[in-house]
Amino acid sequence: MRLWTVHPSYLDARGLVAAWREALLAQKVLAGGTRGYRNHPQLIRFRSQPKPLHAMAAFLGALAEEARKRGYRFDSSKIRRSKPVARMTETEGQLLYEWGRLQSKLRVRAPLLHRQHGEIDRPRPHPLFRIVPGAVRDWEKRPGEGMAKQGRLSRSKPRRPASRKSGISRRRAGRP
Repeated sequence: MRLWTVHPSYLDARGLVAAWREALLAQKVLAGGTRGYRNHPQLIRFRSQPKPLHAMAAFLGALAEEARKRGYRFDSSKIRRSKPVARMTETEGQLLYEWGRLQSKLRVRAPLLHRQHGEIDRPRPHPLFRIVPGAVRDWEKRPGEGMAKQGRLSRSKPRRPASRKSGISRRRAGRP
């Protein structure tokens, strides 16, 4: 699960769809609708908010808006109703760490987009976040740490195809 600190406009199509699906899962976890992922480190910063579900709704809202701008039809009815929330603080170190992660993914799956981002040293954050000085968060799992480093994971699980439950229409807006 990756709940990006970087602005959704930097994500490629695959990354935006994945972010939407993972944020919907995070919303379900925060609402107590599933037992899986309850202790996922990406949820720490949302759980620390006075109204975690409102914060997650704001996060999802920005993803849905970016999808709308691109002509995708994400099902915004899947976002729980909420009230406006104050921006969450996140560290510059976390933002830059995630920027590096995103760039390494884009280098492989979206080289043109990776080249377009080449001159950016400090990306814009997701609209929910206000960036403050600081290092990468302690809860961040860095590559080479954890179970993979201990030899418990030899390869990743195969990906499942997108389903209707994710609230994503496979057709672009305006097409039959």
